[in-house]
Amino acid sequence: MKGLYYKADGDKADVKFLLQDTNVPINIGNHQVKVQVKSCALSPVDFELFEDLKLEREHIAVGREITGVVLQVGPRVTFFHPDDEVVGILPLDAEQSGLCSVVLIDEFNLVPKPEKVSWLEAAAVIKDGLRAYTALHTLARMASGQTLLVLDGASPFGVLAIQLANYYGVKVLATAHSPEDQKFLEELRSAAVARNVEETLLARVIRVWDTKDDLVEACLEETGGLGVDIVIDSGVRLFDEEPEPQRYKPHKHDLLTLLSVGGHWVTTEQHLQLDPPDSHILFLKAASVSFLNDEVWTASRAKLGRYLHILKDVMEKLRTGVFRPQLEESVPLYDATVSMEMVQRKQVRKRIVVKL
Repeated sequence: MKGLYYKADGDKADVKFLLQDTNVPINIGNHQVKVQVKSCALSPVDFELFEDLKLEREHIAVGREITGVVLQVGPRVTFFHPDDEVVGILPLDAEQSGLCSVVLIDEFNLVPKPEKVSWLEAAAVIKDGLRAYTALHTLARMASGQTLLVLDGASPFGVLAIQLANYYGVKVLATAHSPEDQKFLEELRSAAVARNVEETLLARVIRVWDTKDDLVEACLEETGGLGVDIVIDSGVRLFDEEPEPQRYKPHKHDLLTLLSVGGHWVTTEQHLQLDPPDSHILFLKAASVSFLNDEVWTASRAKLGRYLHILKDVMEKLRTGVFRPQLEESVPLYDATVSMEMVQRKQVRKRIVVKL
């Protein structure tokens, strides 16, 4: 059988992926489950994280969010039985790609898939849902009545963060990077009205692509000058002059300015630099900065029960329609390399899922 892998050659500027033959280990561990994979979602690979955790090898397995049917269980497995439908995330150090037709995975990395949920949607939502929960519940301590700003709200993660926050009674603002993103986000808002929901999904769409819209002014206007309680970014500009791809990312000082007293800034910027004046602003506001790294759940042995509880709740939210992932058309295995290169270069705006 074939799996999708990245061959480490030191050139991160021109990333190439390849399909290569691989075998399923014959022996099953005590707590391992053999799963026949039905679908696998594609997400960008964080090569820097692999280097930091010393997980580099000649071939890095790609594709980790899987759904499938249990074929066989280890002697000490208690959570699952053959023929169970499951969904889960392969660990960072997995030697098998999620695009293999059969994989071995620890039972503690899987949760049951609800019956009425499709294979494709379950694979598409599992990781972005985990990120949304990590950002809003674990890091920001979200509460009803607060105000949330989601930067790049039309991204797969941004959409789920908006839906989760709205479900818990949070007022949501989101930025749009293009007229197409703006239209998409406004349709999310219109769909909520059509279903007779009391509050729309979005209180305001901020058009960062339009120079007439100012991010700070818009947020302060929506909050009566008090600022936003929670900010989730998709990267920030650390300096005034940045390369062209950074033009829609806000400057770090803008986010500090629009943050409320006691607010939480959840950042995806791994190399965030805060100067003493920036720290002083945070001190005056009694605000905090948290770093969003959803891989800590699988990279660390701590809080495994909480991790599984989040995954189960993500599936429940998908079953009840709270989560509605944005999917591209499913792609066959032979197109996985081209699709993964597009995902890695961030050339697609919806989640791509490979159907096996």
